[in-house]
Amino acid sequence: MSNNFDVQSHRGAYSVFFNDALLSDLTDFVKEDYHFLVDANVARLYATELQTVLEHSNTIVVDATEENKSIEKIIPVIEKLVKNKIRRDHSLIAIGGGIIQDITCFIASTLLRGIPWRLVPTTLLAQADSCIGSKSSINLGATKNILGTFNPPQNIIIDTGFIDTLEKKEIHSGVGEIIKVHAIEGIKAFDQLAIDFDRLFDDRTILQKYIRSALLIKQRFIEEDEFDRGIRNIFNYGHSFGHAIESATNYEIPHGIAVTIGMDMANYIAVKRGLLPVIHYHRMHAIMAKNYEDYVSTSIPVKAMLSALMKDKKNTSTMLGLILPVGDDAVIQRIQVSPDEEFRLECAQFFAEMSS
Repeated sequence: MSNNFDVQSHRGAYSVFFNDALLSDLTDFVKEDYHFLVDANVARLYATELQTVLEHSNTIVVDATEENKSIEKIIPVIEKLVKNKIRRDHSLIAIGGGIIQDITCFIASTLLRGIPWRLVPTTLLAQADSCIGSKSSINLGATKNILGTFNPPQNIIIDTGFIDTLEKKEIHSGVGEIIKVHAIEGIKAFDQLAIDFDRLFDDRTILQKYIRSALLIKQRFIEEDEFDRGIRNIFNYGHSFGHAIESATNYEIPHGIAVTIGMDMANYIAVKRGLLPVIHYHRMHAIMAKNYEDYVSTSIPVKAMLSALMKDKKNTSTMLGLILPVGDDAVIQRIQVSPDEEFRLECAQFFAEMSS
C-alpha cells in the first residue's frame, strides 16, 4: 500500500509523496523554469547529491536562521528572484526545513501576486508537521510569526534520508511536534507513542510510521479548518509558551524542544487551575521531560518569557488565549487566561521545578 496521500485545500488537492530515492535521482526534478531556495546547511551536506540543483542558474542558497525569516531579510531574496527573471508560470522549490518553507511560501504568496511552489522538507520537524497546512509565518523585528499567508504547495516530496545528517537536537525538535500531534489525537495515541518513544531514535521504520501518522492526524483538522479560525487552533498546543521560551532564550532552545517544554508547562498550568487531573500531567510528563532533558539547565528568564507571551497573536486585548488539556480525557482546548500575578507565579513555579 502506498504511503502517499492527498490533502484538500482551498486551491484543490495537493499530494504528499514519500520518496526515499529522491536524492539519488533528480533527473525529472530540475527544470528551466524552476527557482530553488535551498537551506545553506543542506547545500553543504548534500553538495554531491544536489549538484544539479546547486548548479542551476536560478538557485538561491539561504542561511536558515530565525533572523533571516523576517520581512527585512526576505527582501534581498525577492530582489534576486526578480533579477533571475521569475515569472508567474514558473515554480519556486523549497529544499530545507521550516524556515526555508516559511520564506518560500510567503514569497510565493506575494511575489507577482502568486507563484506555484513545491516543498522538499529536510528536517524531521518539517516532514512530520509543518509541511502540510498551507501556512507561512514571518517575523517582523522582534515579533515572531506576526506576518503570514495561507498558500498550499503544489506537492510535497518527503525523503527521510535527510534525517541521517540531522543533529540530535533537531531529531528531538521534530519528535516534539510528533508528541504534540499525538497528544491532540487523544490518550490512546499518546500512550502508544510513549511506549515507542525510545525506538523513534534508532528504528527508522518506527520513525517513518509516526511521521505519516502525525501528518494523517493533522490532515483531518486542516481540511476542516484550513484558515485556523476554529478547531485547528488546538495545534498551537505548546506553541504559545514554546514561542515565548524561544524568544526569551534568544532561540538557544530549538523550536520543537521549546514546544515540548511548552506542552509540559501547559499541562502544569492546567493542573494548577483545576482544569486537568494531575494523573494526566504525570502520564505525559515522562516522555516530554525525556525529550527536553538536554535543556533543563538552560536559563529561561521568566520576565522575558512573559513579555513575549503577551505578544502572542492568539491573545485578546486583555486575556491570553492558551491551548490547554482539559478534563478526564485531557482534551486539548483553547482557554482564556488572565495574565495576572497568580498566572505569573505558576509560570515561575514550573521553571523552578523543571530545573530542580
